[in-house]
Amino acid sequence: MWLDRFAAQQQPGRNNSPPPSNRSSPLPRRTSRSGGISPYTTSQQQRPGISPRGSSLSLVSNDSSSSLLASSRRANGSALRQSTTVDDAPDPEEVLARILGPLSVDVAPAQHSSSTGITEEDLELEFDFGGLSLRELAESHDADQLETVDTYRPQTVEDFERDKAKFEELHRSIRACDDILNSVETNLTSFRNDLAAVSADIESLQARSTALNVRLENRKAVEKALGPIVEELSVSPMVVSKIAEGHIDEAWIKTLAEVDKRAMAHKKNSQQQTQNKALADTGPLLEKLVLKAIERIRDFLVAQIKALRSPNINAQIIQQQNFIKFKDLFGFLNRHQPVLAGEICQAYLNTMRWYYLNQFTRYEKALLRLKLHVLDKNDVLGHDDSPTTRRTTLLSSSKLAPGAPPHDAFNLGRRIDVLKNNNNLAISSYLAEEDTSTHYLETVFRNFNLALIDNATAEYTFLAGFFSPALSYGTISRHFTQIFEPTFSLGQQLTRQLVSETYDGLGVLLCLRLNQKYAFELQRRRIPSVDSYINGTGMELWPRLQSIMDAHRESVKTFTNGLGTKQPTAAVAKAASAAPHVVTQRFGQLLHGILALSTEAGDDEPVVASLRRLGGEVERFLEGWSRTRFGEVEGRKGRRFLYNNWSLVLTILGDVALEGEGKMGREFVGWVEGLKGKYQEDG
Repeated sequence: MWLDRFAAQQQPGRNNSPPPSNRSSPLPRRTSRSGGISPYTTSQQQRPGISPRGSSLSLVSNDSSSSLLASSRRANGSALRQSTTVDDAPDPEEVLARILGPLSVDVAPAQHSSSTGITEEDLELEFDFGGLSLRELAESHDADQLETVDTYRPQTVEDFERDKAKFEELHRSIRACDDILNSVETNLTSFRNDLAAVSADIESLQARSTALNVRLENRKAVEKALGPIVEELSVSPMVVSKIAEGHIDEAWIKTLAEVDKRAMAHKKNSQQQTQNKALADTGPLLEKLVLKAIERIRDFLVAQIKALRSPNINAQIIQQQNFIKFKDLFGFLNRHQPVLAGEICQAYLNTMRWYYLNQFTRYEKALLRLKLHVLDKNDVLGHDDSPTTRRTTLLSSSKLAPGAPPHDAFNLGRRIDVLKNNNNLAISSYLAEEDTSTHYLETVFRNFNLALIDNATAEYTFLAGFFSPALSYGTISRHFTQIFEPTFSLGQQLTRQLVSETYDGLGVLLCLRLNQKYAFELQRRRIPSVDSYINGTGMELWPRLQSIMDAHRESVKTFTNGLGTKQPTAAVAKAASAAPHVVTQRFGQLLHGILALSTEAGDDEPVVASLRRLGGEVERFLEGWSRTRFGEVEGRKGRRFLYNNWSLVLTILGDVALEGEGKMGREFVGWVEGLKGKYQEDG
């Protein structure tokens, strides 16, 4: 029990572990009960209801931290929760009696309860006191306890004076903390008030938001119902300013469409019996705005039409950039001022009529400066080069005019490339004027007509894109014909000039095939308005081809009639050559050229009948020549002569015979093979 009293003197908040020492007791240390009180630890005890700090200050001052905080908080009148300490301490004597009197009674049961008693094992336990006696061990233990226990002793005046500054500093710190707490309380009170105000504002905003949502829904419903009507009955100042003064561009076109929409709606509404003040007010404004737009459209289109008459101007560039881009202008003009729209349209037609005629006239003159092979009546099939120097060998050729470039009137050669060439570009005027080579007539025909159908395609596409749907396609076709009528006449006049005096049958047939090719191309491009020109050109070419074929047949017939019927002498018949005649060579080349150009033609073309008649005349000529040169004396040689001639024709037709393309080619190849087989035994 004596040791327990020393143990109870330790402070509850301190570490109860013994100080470091070389000597330690082997006995288990007894600890005091929780909250146990020892008469030697009065400095660590607290009176009920009094804070630890207040116990030391109560000796010299009646103020304490608890009383200061409590009084300050009551003075502020804060609504926050506060805790105060009530001074209801009991009498000190009763406290001392309660502390010292029943101590032995309270401790004994606790010790008894915490102990299980001494057993035989405890008696047999050997204790190691480190060489110390029991008294020495107790004294050393008491010395350690006294070092750690803060025993109470009365405070002297010197101690009070010495600690006075420290306590005053502590008091000032407490007062400063109290001031800070007052400021914090004030801030918290202000924050609470502000929070309440914000909450009220949020509730107000929620109410206003709900009201605004209801108003917005109502306005949307009203706007949905009245929006179209208001749009029809109102014109914004921006629209008026844009139409009256704005530059004509895409934005101006959009504004014009808006004005047109409202003008049409106003016109529709004005036809109704019921009239309102809004219609009466906006009517004059819309009329003036439409008139102003018409005026600006007229000036713009007239300026563009004048630009087409400028020298060295490309009309297609102006059409694409300044007409097609603003095609809605003409539609607006045609709806509101159809008479003015018709005048503008006629001005454009006259301008383009002059433009194309002028351009193609210049182009025609440039093409006519090209050097051309001249094939006249001396280049027919049965023409005899010279009665005295007539040659009947395979290498015979037509007589050339003095200074004329060499040419072969009956050999197609590479002239067919003009049909197979995929180059769809016409020669320019500059290159045509600078070209010094010699060409056949199909070169001029091809370049002029190729340029013509390209420009016609571009113009028809523009007319259909710019004037529709304001104008019908029938009206657009008539406008196209009005524009190109003089140009088409110029083209047909050029065709007549090229073929009127020529005897170039292959050249004329090439022009016909080119004309048919252009007709198919125009059908693919869906340009029906040029069909009249294509048909007219064909009407110019077919009769001339028939005339040339008839000239060949008549020349062979004349040659046949000049042979006579007199039988040759034996010497003349023996000296006669069985080599093919020059007429056979010419006929084979001409037949090959016509068949090569007619692989896709039918058997109903006029050239088929003409070629049949020509072939029959050549057959009679060769039989007459064999009869007058070999007679009955050299009959076998004469048949060999006929075999050689038809073999030559079949040889010339070799590629056509092998390909066998076209009904016309198969017909004439079979006819030549039949004639060759007729004289094959003698050959």
